[in-house]
Amino acid sequence: MQTDVLPRASQRALALPPLVFLLLLALLPLARLLAEGWGGLNLAVLDDAYLQQRLWWSLAQAAITCVLTASLGLPLAWVLARLDFPGRCLLLRLILLPFVMPTLVAGMGVLTLFGPRGISGLDLQDTPWLLLYGNLFYNLPLVIRASVDGLLALPASRLLAARTLGASPWRAFWRIELPALLPWLASSLCLVFLYCFSGFGLALLLGGQQWATVEVEIYTLVAYELNLADAGVLALAAMLVSATAALLYAGVEARLAVPAKTEPLALLKADSLRRQLLLAAALSILLAVTAAPLLALVWRALQVEYEAWALLWNADTALALFNTLRFSAMALLLASLLGVLHALAARRNVMMRAAAFLPFVVSPVCVAFGLLLLYPGWSASLLLLVSSYALLAYPFIAKSLAAALDALPDNLLCAARTLGASPLRVWWRVSWPLLRPAFRRGLAFAAATTVGEFAVTLFLSRPEWLTLTTLIYQHLGRPGQGNLEAALLLSVLLMLFALLAFIAIEWPEKNHAPDR
Repeated sequence: MQTDVLPRASQRALALPPLVFLLLLALLPLARLLAEGWGGLNLAVLDDAYLQQRLWWSLAQAAITCVLTASLGLPLAWVLARLDFPGRCLLLRLILLPFVMPTLVAGMGVLTLFGPRGISGLDLQDTPWLLLYGNLFYNLPLVIRASVDGLLALPASRLLAARTLGASPWRAFWRIELPALLPWLASSLCLVFLYCFSGFGLALLLGGQQWATVEVEIYTLVAYELNLADAGVLALAAMLVSATAALLYAGVEARLAVPAKTEPLALLKADSLRRQLLLAAALSILLAVTAAPLLALVWRALQVEYEAWALLWNADTALALFNTLRFSAMALLLASLLGVLHALAARRNVMMRAAAFLPFVVSPVCVAFGLLLLYPGWSASLLLLVSSYALLAYPFIAKSLAAALDALPDNLLCAARTLGASPLRVWWRVSWPLLRPAFRRGLAFAAATTVGEFAVTLFLSRPEWLTLTTLIYQHLGRPGQGNLEAALLLSVLLMLFALLAFIAIEWPEKNHAPDR
């Protein structure tokens, strides 16, 4: 039986601030957006061949990415989960590094590798492959990590029984491992589809005019054509697709939430030629897909002339850096408060746990568009901008803390209360020290989100609120080699911030065993 960290009445009171925040910043703007799309519903808009192409391509590129990530992710995950080799633990930590990179950094890395004058020598500009490669860079680590977790959760006794009965490794995988892995794979692929379909930054940077997605088209209709009616119809269609994927994800997650006993399987030594070839192929694919864009970005930045580095000390960069850090710090303060309150309130409340997923499954473009429609007088408000950042960031803290709360040892809490400690003292002296690592990890993910936020900033920002992401985008929109080099250097600077956040996420605790 779980011991409550706080009394039930306190938990209900703590639920009020995050629920009101979600209502004002997510649910009401989405409802306003739905009303805009439904009120001006004109099915003739969807008959337009150009808009149909945008919608179908958005669906197609998300589906193709799911197929590619599943095809590559399954064998790579098997190698990482089953083979023992030097540096395996470190590699499992580094696998999520692309996932915390801002979209503009990823886009610049892909362009540096496969864009005009890319270091690979292969120009994929104005082709669909550029966006698909960017999607793969972002989402392959997600599928690999989920599949590795699924393989490690498989009871060793089932696999050993199959091998004892004479099943070959391939037959054991097909009949035992793959069926057990499917829920984990399905969960990650739902997220991949959701991220690709509702993604904005990568599609804006890599899609070009021909291969832009529906999210980019919504932004174009609002920002450049002021066509709110057609944008509302497209947003309504996009939200229906996203809601379907989100429901599938929630259903699969509910199945995975059932606790299961873990029986770790002994790792196989990579001592045969076949296993060594498998390991070499897996590492080569990881290098080509997840590391190459970042390495290309750093390599090209090192080749920039020394004079171009002076850009990092000019007034625009200083203003963008100041605003980025200022907005992120304010958003993180708000996100930390909301995340802690939400996690505590969700201790025994399934609906509160589900509510934490809402900002994950809603497109930032749709949220920003809904905020513009619902609060037109606040569209250039710093409070609205920072609150929007916090909306996208605080679920990372809430989810991380909620998982840590579930893992709190009940005997410690009971012992502290038996000795006469008040609930507040138990929280501060017993619970919080145990929760601090989870809070730090969630805060680091939230920091990476706020520092690299792009879509909301384009909708709600003012010219004097220049950030690193908007400054990079401005340089990319101007002609000349100097502007390209400026965007490159600023992308490296933004990458360093994301790397610091990643180090904070994966830095081992004091009692953590060193990686091999």
